[in-house]
Amino acid sequence: MTRRRSAPWIHRWSRPLIGAIALLGALDTAYLTLVELGVFKEAALCPTSGVINCQAVLTSSYAKLFGVPLSLFGFLAYVGIALFAFAPQLLKSSNNKELRAKVEDWSWLLIFAGATAMVVFSGYLVYLMSFKIGAFCIYCLASAVCSVALFVLTIIGRAWEDIGQLFFTGIVVGMVALIGTLGVYATGAPVATSQVTDGVIPLASGTPKPPNGWEITTTSSEAEIALARHLTEVGAKEYGAFWCPHCFEQKQLFGKEAFTEVDYVECDPAGKNPQPQACQGAGIQSYPSWEINGKLYLGVQTLNELADLTNYQGSRDFKYTLPGR
Repeated sequence: MTRRRSAPWIHRWSRPLIGAIALLGALDTAYLTLVELGVFKEAALCPTSGVINCQAVLTSSYAKLFGVPLSLFGFLAYVGIALFAFAPQLLKSSNNKELRAKVEDWSWLLIFAGATAMVVFSGYLVYLMSFKIGAFCIYCLASAVCSVALFVLTIIGRAWEDIGQLFFTGIVVGMVALIGTLGVYATGAPVATSQVTDGVIPLASGTPKPPNGWEITTTSSEAEIALARHLTEVGAKEYGAFWCPHCFEQKQLFGKEAFTEVDYVECDPAGKNPQPQACQGAGIQSYPSWEINGKLYLGVQTLNELADLTNYQGSRDFKYTLPGR
């Protein structure tokens, strides 16, 4: 009588491990989605300057496709992987052995295809952070690690019968994912207008270069210049970073001439005339932030809002507005 060989431990535990990692990735990307949607003001426990800079990544032009946060797509992908991983367990009480066997086989293939696509996409995002954005988000890197872990576990977590077919499937899925990613970014990435339309400011596009970032393309009227001088007189300060697209929006609202009158504090050490210690002392955690009468106001402020906050009595014939405001 021969004893039946037991399955390797990795084969017995691969699905629970895959499901657990997928759920961890889902939590990570869900949090990032909430940050990008403004539910949370900032990514906690992540610096706002230097190489590790979540805000630089999440506010970049690469962080959304068609107006939807990339992290939301990642969340849906992780949830799908988790469902595929636990699918056979959900059918454990079923007496239909043939159905359970089909679910076992197909779910493995779907997990492999999904993990392959996620690794390719994550690799491209790491490339963007490395060479386009010039900053890394620890939560994005954690998601990339989860994707790689899922891919590896999918390969070693089962005794695949046809390795050649698996390799071929991986190549096909990887190529489709890469081509799709490049195509979507080519057609779906936000593009800024180069001219002012109906008083709406042009937005940031491309990659900001230190130390100045994007060049201000709007011009100022007497109203913007007068408000900027008033803000400086009453001690109002704006804290920002050269790579921050929302800071650029604030600059565009003032215009090139008026913004030179604003008391602006650069928080990134790579920016022009940086004052990171002043930003830390003021408790700055997101950009732009306005300090007015000892209180911080987060995000882009319209010129009318700044005028109201500082009791400005001059002309309010401002030239520009924000898209949608």
